[in-house]
Amino acid sequence: MNILGLSYMYHDSAACLLQDGAVVAAAAEERFIRIKHSIDFPLRALKYCLAEGGLSVGDLDGIVFYEKPFLKFERILKTHLMAFPRSYASFRAFLPMWLNYKLSVPQTIREETGYPGPVYFTDHHYAHAASAFLPSPFERAIILTMDGTGEWSTTSHGVGEGTDIRLDQHQTFPHSLGLLYSAVTAHLGFKVNGGEGKVMGLASYGKPSFRRKFDQAVRIREDGSFQLNLDYFSFHYDLVMTNRKFAEHFCPPRAPESDILPEHQDLAASLQSVVEDAILAMVRSLVARHGIDRLCIAGGVGLNCVANGLILEDTPVRELFVQPAAGDDGASLGAALYLDTLLGGGRDAVEAGGRASRSPSGGALAGRDRWRMRDAYLGPSFSDAEIEAFLRRSKWSYRELTEDDLPARAAELLSRGRIVGWFQGRMEFGPRALGNRSILADPRDPKMKDILNRRVKHREPFRPFAPAVCVEDAPEYFATSHESPFMLLSVPVREDKRGLIPSVVHVDGSARLQTVSARSNPLFHRLIKEFGRRTGVPVVLNTSFNVRGEPIVCTPQDAVSSFLRTEMDDLLLHRFHLAKEDNR
Repeated sequence: MNILGLSYMYHDSAACLLQDGAVVAAAAEERFIRIKHSIDFPLRALKYCLAEGGLSVGDLDGIVFYEKPFLKFERILKTHLMAFPRSYASFRAFLPMWLNYKLSVPQTIREETGYPGPVYFTDHHYAHAASAFLPSPFERAIILTMDGTGEWSTTSHGVGEGTDIRLDQHQTFPHSLGLLYSAVTAHLGFKVNGGEGKVMGLASYGKPSFRRKFDQAVRIREDGSFQLNLDYFSFHYDLVMTNRKFAEHFCPPRAPESDILPEHQDLAASLQSVVEDAILAMVRSLVARHGIDRLCIAGGVGLNCVANGLILEDTPVRELFVQPAAGDDGASLGAALYLDTLLGGGRDAVEAGGRASRSPSGGALAGRDRWRMRDAYLGPSFSDAEIEAFLRRSKWSYRELTEDDLPARAAELLSRGRIVGWFQGRMEFGPRALGNRSILADPRDPKMKDILNRRVKHREPFRPFAPAVCVEDAPEYFATSHESPFMLLSVPVREDKRGLIPSVVHVDGSARLQTVSARSNPLFHRLIKEFGRRTGVPVVLNTSFNVRGEPIVCTPQDAVSSFLRTEMDDLLLHRFHLAKEDNR
């Protein structure tokens, strides 16, 4: 059975292809069209997925959309009418897009692709829940989804067992941890749906001095449920997310690109503290209620690696799986997996009109193993022949290596302090570069963080960088017993090791860790091992292969373009080594 999941129209448009219950391809549209967080119909991503599966649109048994637009439109209408006339400007901006485009999903799909078959719809938070639980290693687990908003839900939780997903508690718009984080992100002068990670990084530089003031803006109950005081916010009726009362209560809004002041750092720290308190209380309550110590998380708030690390440190949760594409891109994967469990039981398992029912049991996965997400390498790859043809055609100077020599060459370059673009295998799905579309550097150099932020990434100086370490070596350097294959846990760096890897230690002594196994990425694993053999430090600095404002590179052409426009020293494009001094 061939199922295509799609997400688009809000942010992080993506496509995902399932064949007989297994994900064979998934990618975000931004990587192909080079527009970060693209909302466009994911035509390029869709075409890639079909090509990877050797299919045409006529071979698909179903296309599934990641949410229910009419329910979302109902919410927008109701909330704007309740706030009218204050909501006039926002309503006028939203309405044409909804009437002309967002309510015509089946028609758009058929016009863009020529697909003749049925189009299905899942609930937004069920798509997130499916992306979190169904690919996880657990047979039974608590499920927690948190984002800005779906149709109505902003936080949902329940239990997954086998192929059954039951979400029985929901918080609804406008009370949302995701929108709270986005509102403060905008107030601090960063872009919504992209700048939240910057705020998380900035938080470590501040003190939670506004924490008591947040108690007046956000009420957190003992079970982790929460309620926003809407007197401080305007996102539910306006194009601006915070209002004058918020600015008077906390601090004035920061203009984009202006200096970051201590009060901005403190506001970020206070926000992070509030969100952590809500999440930790929620998780403790869920564990006590269900008696389960395994947890699956998705939704954009799931990208908060600091909160994720605290879940394992400060709650009874013993094992945690966070969907690496936790945002709306990953909802395309979840929608496809969710529909697969339904269609396996026949079309009668789906409600009339193509709406996915709420609790699949058995379905397509009965009698066969569930697909497990052991890595996130689901995007395009390129052959050596394709890459060499491009290099020759473009007349770039390069040296060809053997695959056996490649890790040693990379480790040798890194040990000399050179900054290396690393382009190998299939592109990652999700916002993190995990060793296939990465920029690598030596974490021992205390100046490397500033060099990378200023000369290569062209981004804010407070932004931290992540360490990549072989899974078997991680406990020696990091105070955790948990694997972190998707770079979604922030953990303490052992005090006696912080001086050895200063460029990947955040100001609070933590690091956003990636653990690398020989099974998931043997080439990257060998590189890290070789770097450790040469230097005595088996850790490399790993950051995404892109510059500020651009998506992670997808193609060899993207990689060379980024390499030439920055102060990277070397590019290892599969087996082909481009040195900057030879290509000026």
